[in-house]
Amino acid sequence: MKRLLAAYLLLVLVLALAGCAALDRPEEKRAAEPPQPSLQARAEAGEPEAQFRLGELHEEGRGVPQDAAEAVKWYRLAALRGSTPAQLRLGLMYDEGRGVGRSYAEAARWYHPAARQGDPTAQNNLGILYQHGRGVKGDPGEAVRLFRLAARQGSPAAQNNLGFMYARGQGVPRDDAEAVRWYRLAARQGHASAQNNLGFMHQNGRGVPQDHAEAVKWYRMAAAQDFPPAYYNLGVMYQAGRGVPQDHVRAHMWLNLAAARLPAGEAQDQAAQARDALAQKMTPAQIAEAQRLAREWKPGK
Repeated sequence: MKRLLAAYLLLVLVLALAGCAALDRPEEKRAAEPPQPSLQARAEAGEPEAQFRLGELHEEGRGVPQDAAEAVKWYRLAALRGSTPAQLRLGLMYDEGRGVGRSYAEAARWYHPAARQGDPTAQNNLGILYQHGRGVKGDPGEAVRLFRLAARQGSPAAQNNLGFMYARGQGVPRDDAEAVRWYRLAARQGHASAQNNLGFMHQNGRGVPQDHAEAVKWYRMAAAQDFPPAYYNLGVMYQAGRGVPQDHVRAHMWLNLAAARLPAGEAQDQAAQARDALAQKMTPAQIAEAQRLAREWKPGK
């Protein structure tokens, strides 16, 4: 049993510190009406703001048929004329392979000028490319520099990523207190991965005094936003009775949700194994109740 619980807790670390590389996206501003003829004319005349706006409408299908390739065309025209928002959007299209073949090198090419202009989303996303060596030579120190620039502007994604780098000692000396500081800033803005990571730090007494109840609080906040690693971590806490009364029904519920919603792979398999091992200690009535709770649970609860 101790070996099995140790394996569960090891996975908590993997899940808690996962997700650093999630792309950040600019806040969308939706238009209520289709593009006016003047917008099309202005875009065709070479006005970068109009080109960017037309690209947005095509990307999102607002007033025109949704067409990612057409969006890329207009973003490129605006980006070449120096539009920072267009450079960011074009980088995202290449990063995600929408409307154009995925190319991290091209994503980096377009993130660079937007990042130099101080766009925090571009800084964060370019930092991810440097962190993982995608389209650029891997450079954790440069990733940290970019995350810090964006984090200081209040980007919760960058704050979470900077916290991750401090927690892992990548590009900076490991500093758990500094990791907690950045995780907390992002968590207070509602960033689910940061909430989960902050819970992990409280659970394990890293950078803060160990406090299982505080860990559960942050895991719950992340779970309420449908963040599957937090489901697993809550399952572990309920199974072990840490920060909450021991409750196998609740533990099974959370592990079941984690197994259903984690991406396919090792983490999902281990969540399913943890759930099934726990089920061996439960009565059929308890399992049925846990399954009912899992079916009825919805994010935000």
